Amino acid sequence: MKICLVVDDSRVIRKVACKILEELSFETMEAESGPEALIVCRQKMPDVILLDGQLPQSSGIDFLKSLRSETRGNYPVVLLCTTENDPAHLSEAIVAGADEYILKPFDRELIAAKLAEVGLV
Repeated sequence: MKICLVVDDSRVIRKVACKILEELSFETMEAESGPEALIVCRQKMPDVILLDGQLPQSSGIDFLKSLRSETRGNYPVVLLCTTENDPAHLSEAIVAGADEYILKPFDRELIAAKLAEVGLV
């Protein structure tokens, strides 16, 4: 079973995302901040990360840069979840190592489609 780490400062968003992912046959883990997510990744690296772009303490992009420098590559797959559809922001996320992005609010169909695009469903 593939593992997905849901990183979001909103408990409600994490719970909704985890329910959707579990319906898609993913094991889920949660973190509410970038530093917490890095600790989780160091303990057990997930196959995919659903990452909020606006995190407290450090941005989603800051977390992504730290993750990519630690893993020295493109593993795991990272889907950036954001309310911003500004091309400059999205481009910055892709350059930092995001594989794809999802605009909030999301639903089961959108998450499934993005996971399929990156070859995980």
